[in-house]
Amino acid sequence: MAEEVKSLDELNAVVEGGADAPAAEETISRDPVRDNLGRSYATGKRKDAVARVWIKPGSGKVTVNGREMNKYFARPVLQMILAQPFTVAGVEGEFDVYATVSGGGLSGQAGAVKHGISKALQLYEPSLRPALKAAGFLTRDSRVVERKKYGRRKARRSFQFSKR
Repeated sequence: MAEEVKSLDELNAVVEGGADAPAAEETISRDPVRDNLGRSYATGKRKDAVARVWIKPGSGKVTVNGREMNKYFARPVLQMILAQPFTVAGVEGEFDVYATVSGGGLSGQAGAVKHGISKALQLYEPSLRPALKAAGFLTRDSRVVERKKYGRRKARRSFQFSKR
């Protein structure tokens, strides 16, 4: 190392005017990732569900496994989960979504499609990344079911104990 810093003023001078300053200010510029049909693709995961999601500009139509969103995800809560990325990014009704999802239950599948939509949105339009990242939609929810242990009824539940 070059010099020793002995006061806060010297530290501020080194941090602000050091040789690494231009590299630190430089932000990563991302290019949109689209295929030859103008779509962006991403994979979303949640619990045991895996969703493959394609988005393209359109009227806001969402198709999951060849069926309309309100037919596949009949509960309003699940439909709301799928709409969250568009609401946070401020692009409701601007993109058509085609998704295929497998594994898990309906709740996990809705979470997987939401994760895939979020990743595909930020690939299609990199300027939407900060809003989606701040909302936590780009992070894969790593919570999964705990495994069953031997000598127990479930993962943590023991058999009933009888003293007498």
